[in-house]
Amino acid sequence: MYLNCHSFYSLRYGTIPLQELVEQAAQFGVKSMALTDINTVTGIYDFTKACEVLKIKPLVGVDFHNSSKQLYVGLAKNNEGIAEMNRVLTRHNFEDKMLPIQAPDFENTFIIYPFDNVPDQLRENEFIGITADQLSKLYNPVWKNRINKMVVLQSVTYRTKEEFNLHKILRAIDLNIIGTKLTEEDYCKVSEVMLPLENLAAKFIDYPVIIENTKKIIGQCNFHYDFNTPKNKKHYTANKQEDIALLTKLAYEGMIRRYGNGNNEALQRVEKELRVIDELEFSGYFLITWDIVQYSISQGFLHIGRGSGANSIIAYCLDITDICPLELDLYFERFLNLNRKTPPDFDIDWSWRERDIILEYIFTKYGADHVAFCGTNVEFKYRSIFREVGKVFGLPKEELDELAKNPMKQHHKNKVVKMVQYYGMMLEKYPNQRSMHSCGIIISEKPITNYSALEMPPKGFPIVQFDMHVAEEIGFDKFDILSQRGIGHIDDAVKLIKKNQSIEVNIRDTSISKDEVECNRFLSLGKTIGCFYIESPAMRGLLRRLNCDNYKVLVAASSIIRPGVAQSGMMKEYIFRHNHPDRFEYFHEVFKEQLGETYGIMVYQEDVIKIALHYGGLPAADGDILRRAMSGKGRSKEALQKVKDNFFASCAQKGHPLSLSEEIYRQIESFAGYSFCKAHSASYAVESYQSLYLKVHYPIEFMTAVINNFGGFYRTEVYVHEARMSGAKIHNPCVNKSDVQTNVSGRNIYLGFQHLKSLESKTAEWIVMERDTNGPYQSLEDFINRVPIGIEGIQTLIFINAFRFTGKQKNELLIIARLILINFKPENRNPLLLQEPVKEYKLPVLERSPFEDAFDEIELLDFPVSVTPFNLLKTSFRGDVMAKELTKHHKKMVRMLAYLISRKHVPTKRGDMYFGTWIDAEGEFFDTAHFADSLRDYPFKSGGCYLLLGKVEVDYHFPTITISKMAKMPFIADPRYSATDERRFHTQQQIREDVSMTHREPYPQEHEYNMPRHRMAQ
Repeated sequence: MYLNCHSFYSLRYGTIPLQELVEQAAQFGVKSMALTDINTVTGIYDFTKACEVLKIKPLVGVDFHNSSKQLYVGLAKNNEGIAEMNRVLTRHNFEDKMLPIQAPDFENTFIIYPFDNVPDQLRENEFIGITADQLSKLYNPVWKNRINKMVVLQSVTYRTKEEFNLHKILRAIDLNIIGTKLTEEDYCKVSEVMLPLENLAAKFIDYPVIIENTKKIIGQCNFHYDFNTPKNKKHYTANKQEDIALLTKLAYEGMIRRYGNGNNEALQRVEKELRVIDELEFSGYFLITWDIVQYSISQGFLHIGRGSGANSIIAYCLDITDICPLELDLYFERFLNLNRKTPPDFDIDWSWRERDIILEYIFTKYGADHVAFCGTNVEFKYRSIFREVGKVFGLPKEELDELAKNPMKQHHKNKVVKMVQYYGMMLEKYPNQRSMHSCGIIISEKPITNYSALEMPPKGFPIVQFDMHVAEEIGFDKFDILSQRGIGHIDDAVKLIKKNQSIEVNIRDTSISKDEVECNRFLSLGKTIGCFYIESPAMRGLLRRLNCDNYKVLVAASSIIRPGVAQSGMMKEYIFRHNHPDRFEYFHEVFKEQLGETYGIMVYQEDVIKIALHYGGLPAADGDILRRAMSGKGRSKEALQKVKDNFFASCAQKGHPLSLSEEIYRQIESFAGYSFCKAHSASYAVESYQSLYLKVHYPIEFMTAVINNFGGFYRTEVYVHEARMSGAKIHNPCVNKSDVQTNVSGRNIYLGFQHLKSLESKTAEWIVMERDTNGPYQSLEDFINRVPIGIEGIQTLIFINAFRFTGKQKNELLIIARLILINFKPENRNPLLLQEPVKEYKLPVLERSPFEDAFDEIELLDFPVSVTPFNLLKTSFRGDVMAKELTKHHKKMVRMLAYLISRKHVPTKRGDMYFGTWIDAEGEFFDTAHFADSLRDYPFKSGGCYLLLGKVEVDYHFPTITISKMAKMPFIADPRYSATDERRFHTQQQIREDVSMTHREPYPQEHEYNMPRHRMAQ
């Protein structure tokens, strides 16, 4: 009887979560119902499953709308009916046109028109929907004569009065208006609620033909979906046999290239994996991935294969990954095994600049009708909720900002704010808008519109209307095509090295960048600024604590820093055992056998599975649930709860002491959703080493590449500083030397025009293009004649000293520029056959402070280039101790003068604290800890230089200063302004700092987790 039900996937319209919609229907005795969300099929697969559990017949379809106007409801007779509607919606989405007022001529879809949009003639599959409120209209002969084509149309959109109000709020958000501006046409009817089935039937008791028509439609709608068969493109070649033959050939060729002839261990592993891949019919997936990678290699692109796919030697032999699973004892079953219920996927990274080229290849090669990104439903989040709901209630921007920035307990207590809070909290976790999954692509055997309508986001690649979890459930193995800045660092550095030094670095040869002596020294000292994944203060501190000087320890470090390991206390315990391998016992023999390499500490996801299987005796199926939970694919801790009872029952049966089992399960639980598999850590470690190799041996080119790719842990200023510390001479942008991006010539780095905040990108591009075409600029006049630029752009370039080749002072250049541009006509901007001689202006020589340039640089770049921040201080004091000496001052109080780089907020049970990262006057990095009591009296006051007083604590080779007092040190007055001008101290306020916030529960202290270091009773 319910042929038009909306869930909250009717974005900014429906208010009922999908599962709760089905549960309400079951409570009201409903035996069949239709999910017809507005212009989407997002929820039909979860809906189908939920209905089957509760013995309800699921009907699926679409409620077609143009904005707030309902046109008609489509119900699929079968699977082809959904495909028909998907094709119509896809065309509507791609062409951005209104849907037709009358439904297309569907063959496998029933159409139900609402009373206010009934065409004069109805096709055989078309009906008129009538609500109980509209039955009185049947006394009109016009409608009475059409009763034989009518069905019950009791729409469902909300459940309660509060949800009706919430519905109206959603409509106002969607229309971007305040609530009082809504009209009745903008929101649903008050009657759009679900009633007990007998109540609804009673309303139509006098019209049995309408009830009969409704039942007939229900009876003829039979959407059945096979959730168990793969929907991906089945074969790379013509069939399964040719696929496995090609994969076998490629695997053996790659094995010989990777391992040489006669490596029996590699041969046995290849043969074993081929058998499993063939049995699971996964050859096509491997070959499509291989094809994508081969195209990338042919284009000269660098890629990184990571994730659990690196457990496969076949992936290694096919160049999908660069991780040798034999070297790291990675077992294939973590990626693919006969017990695994869900298929895996490869995660492959490209440079952010090259990813779109790879995507274009995939869409072209495998067909636009068969390729799409997974969608994702962006939920209403805390800050956006209060901003959006507050706008509906008419709050001004200032109040919206306060609501968004502050926790609820700090909000005002007036009536309107309470309403915003009440309805805002109802909206939490509701889907707000559809977006594109960051990397997941599906390639289907049949047209992808068989399964979903497609949408076209601004990125230009189509997306399906369901997310990656649904994609997996309905039979799609996605391909994760990712991008990251770290690969851009490596790729660009290699190109710069070739250009600047004529040296070809084969960075794909991981043997040159793994366990290299000088790299290991840098690694152990934490000298890794700019290097992917190992440059953050926390990671550099960890490397120093571990004295990490080899590849395998780096692999472990990449995983133990993850929240799951750190939260459980296992990171601290690993550090202790690594530094004191003779001061602990394995507290059970299984831990020595299975986790000897990591001192009995569970570091990787595989370790958790090993312990669950070998200590707990859990079956392989429970191991797979653990894997999914740790990968964030199995509802995280909720999924772990499913195996908890089995674990303790099995442990008791095996005779393990309860205290030991409880401690082990505490560690297992902490891994939920926050840990790496070993292959993933290894992939990160390889890329980190590649970055480090380039930084160690080609630091100037490498740091230039880091500057150009942005997106590192730190701001550009830090990487410029690191380049200078590596021996580079840093130059401000110059119209004759600089490009849009930063470039390098010998040991000279010329900052790119892109770093000038007030210079338009088009102007920067024109400067370079004109110079490359017609030669260097001869003078300021020549530049103005050749480049279309206004006085603001000219001033920016003058202030950054981009015309220093002229030998003229900035003030002189400014006067010349203004004199030229007063009467300058753009139409005269063209190459002259005989260039007129440059007019010489006699101007007075003005005295300039040597620090004026530094303040210009801060204003235009956010940081000084010509001097360091320390040169701008009023004080000449530079501290009693330098960073390089800190390890000699353990437990001593020290005074240091330092420049703030970054600070990280960390919650503790005693209150909020921060970790600070600084550089001293010699340019060396060091770290500080600021606890709540210190911060109360001595808080951070934005970027700049501080005088620090604190006690040095050396923790396993890594010194940190626990700050007791600090004070921000004043800069000199800006010499560009007069002694009475208030702006003298304005520019220095632009000095930046990097602040990162942490929103998690405090990590336990060592005495709280109390991880045993002795053998426990067996």
